[in-house]
Order: sequence, then C-alpha cells, then structure tokens
Amino acid sequence: MPITIKMPALSHTMTEGKLASWLKKEGDAVKSGDLLAEIETDKATMEVEAVDEGTLGRILVKEGTEGVAVNAPIALLLEEGENTSALDKAAKEAVAAAPKPEGRAEPKPEAKPEAEAKPEAKAESAPAKPASAPAPRPVAPFPAPAAKVGERVFASPLARRIAKDAGIEVARIPGTGPHGRIIRADVDAFIASGGATAASGGIFAGSGMTFAAAGSKTVPHSNIRKVIARRLSQSTQTIPHFYVTMDCDIDALLALRKEINETDESLKISVNDFVIRACALALRKVPEANVSWGDDGMVVYDAADISVAVATDAGGLITPIVRAAERKGLAAISAEMKDLAARARVGKLKPEEYQGGTFSISNMGMFGVRDFTAIINPPQSCILAVGAGEPRTVVRDGDIAIATLMTVTMSCDHRSVDGALGAKLLGAIRELIEHPVRLVL
Repeated sequence: MPITIKMPALSHTMTEGKLASWLKKEGDAVKSGDLLAEIETDKATMEVEAVDEGTLGRILVKEGTEGVAVNAPIALLLEEGENTSALDKAAKEAVAAAPKPEGRAEPKPEAKPEAEAKPEAKAESAPAKPASAPAPRPVAPFPAPAAKVGERVFASPLARRIAKDAGIEVARIPGTGPHGRIIRADVDAFIASGGATAASGGIFAGSGMTFAAAGSKTVPHSNIRKVIARRLSQSTQTIPHFYVTMDCDIDALLALRKEINETDESLKISVNDFVIRACALALRKVPEANVSWGDDGMVVYDAADISVAVATDAGGLITPIVRAAERKGLAAISAEMKDLAARARVGKLKPEEYQGGTFSISNMGMFGVRDFTAIINPPQSCILAVGAGEPRTVVRDGDIAIATLMTVTMSCDHRSVDGALGAKLLGAIRELIEHPVRLVL
C-alpha cells in the first residue's frame, strides 16, 4: 500500500500553508532525510524532509498551490516492490480521507416563508416541476450576489471573524462557496478590491462600488502580509496602549562601540546590539515588567527573550528572537543577530526562532527616523521604538552643549504594565545605554 505524505504542521499555530515547490519529481528515489518540498507558512519558507524510503509515485498537490490544509495528502510514496497500479486507488482513498478545506461544508437547508417563496414573473411562465422532485440548488460558478437586508447569511466562522476584524459587514460580501456560502477567500478578495474601505464609511459607503485610479492594479496579499494585518489589527483593538518617551545621550556608547570595533576587526558591534543588551538587563532589573497579560492571570517570564523586528525581502516584518539575552555578551548577541536577520530576510527561520519572545525592539534609526511609536506584538506587554541618534543642543550644568541624542519610545500594555512601571523600565534602559560600560561587564 503506498505511503501517504501529508502536509506537515510546521508550528503549533499553523492550519494551512502554500506548497511553494517540489524538490523531488515523480519517479525519483526517496531516502529518509531527503528534502522533498518547500512549504511556505505565514512567516517563513521551510524545507520538508522525507521520513520513509521508496519512490515518489504521485504528486497530489502541484507546486504553487496555496491554502493546503495541515494533514491534507500532498503525495504518494511507493514502497520497495510496489508498482504504479496501486496509485489510483490510494490517491482516491487519500483524497476522501483528507480534512475538508475551510468553508466547504454545505449549510443546512432553511425553509423560506411563503411570502418569500413566490416565484418571479419569469418563473411563472415556465412549466411547473413535480413537487416531489425539487431541483437541487446548484453551486454557482460565479460569486453569489451579496445578501439582501433580512436574509440569512451563510458564512464560515473564519470568514465571519476576519470580516469582523476588518470592520466589514459580512452580508455585503458575495460568496463563492457551495450554495453561495461566504468563505475566507471571498473576504480576502473583498478587502483586496477595496470593499473594506467602502464598508467603513464615506460618501460611497453601502453602494457596493469600488473606485481605483486609471492604470492601477490589485496585487494579491502574501501570507505574511495577511498575518501582519490580522495580528496588528487585533493588537490595536484589544490592547490598551500607552507610550513613554525618553532621550538617551549615546556619545559614550558610540565611543565605546568604536573602540571595540577597532580593537577586534572580526567584531562589528552595532548600536542595536547595545540596545538589545540594555533591554535584557533592564528586564532583569525590573522583572515585574517582563510579563504578559492572561485572562486567568499574569504570565511572568524568567528570561528576557528579545524579539527584534526585521524587514523581509518578501515584504512585511518578522521578529527573530535572541533568547535569554541577559546571559549573553555583546559579541554573542551581535553574531546571533546577524545570522537571524540574514535568514529572516529570505524566509529561512525555524518557527522556534521567531515564535515567542517577551519584549520587542523596532529600530528605524537607519532610515533617519527621529522618533515613532510601535504597535505591541501580542502577547508581549512592551515594544521599544528606537529612533536615529543625532546631534542636538542640550544644557549641561547651565551651559549649552552639543550631544548625540537618541529618542526611544516604549509602547506598553496598560493591563499588565502601568504608567509608573513603564517609566521605571524605560528609565533603566536609558541608564544602561548612557553608561554602556555596564553592558560589557
């Protein structure tokens, strides 16, 4: 009996993924540990290894296919001595036993009131069909029109949730699922077409019309962009943000950085490496801020796992994590961060390298941004927005002087970190940045 190769779950939150490419073709010999395919999740592209040995008999899911459910069959592997005659039967059985794609279950039929059951004028002239054999309602090849006011709306739970998060009335979305059921793809398409903007208000709200400038086009969202939109919308809607801002004098830090980098040519310590270390040590100094809000209680973390925002080549951000950064020196943090950032940009991080974290840093100083506010990365309680260091006029001992100042703004979840605690944590971070010798001890 051929072995069914299924879509793997590459993280505990993964429900579906894209089969980006096959690294083996039908007829190729497969050994345990061979790379079979590349799977694209919402955060990264990962290679899948073979567990069993045999010959790749049939590929069931073509490369480039999106929305492949976890545990769905993607290929069949022939064991030694098996021939291709067993593939047809095995393929049918595998597909029949596969988990159904989201939104494909048919809704239960609903009885209509007599007033609604009256046929249209055109239908009255058509020959009546026997009452005992009503024609089944076909699945339309084109989207069903949006529901009218008062009609029951058939939509999958996931589609309803995404529409609600986007502020869209689900009844406004045309459905393409069985019997006009609204599925996730319909909501995504509606948002991409500009329907969310029309639904949110304005002169054309409720008209169902969308407008685009001449020559414009709609580019489908990537998986990572969809996840960013969903998570950050959830963050701003459910987490009460407040912000604390301070200026850090980084002249001493820049001088120490220059001395370290000139002493050892193999070291290229960045300002961000100092900031990572400072945040980790500050969290150890103020452990009551190294927490997350939970419905049943406060989650208190033992280590300072620092997530650092990195822009990816595919567009969007990912936050690789420097684990237990309070126990690592500047050189170790620098080397680890360079490796994580390089693999993050090309989507080669493992799930454990970007999932989790207790505190985030977003640095836009390299773009010349003086200061900004960042959105909290749930379930974390704080994120530090780091601006560019620049010469500014300051007053020291009553005299005017020039200092290199770097503005940092920390966004806090007021449920778990209140104003005084947020100020205490940011003060500890500034103290370490302004006295960088403490970061190398």
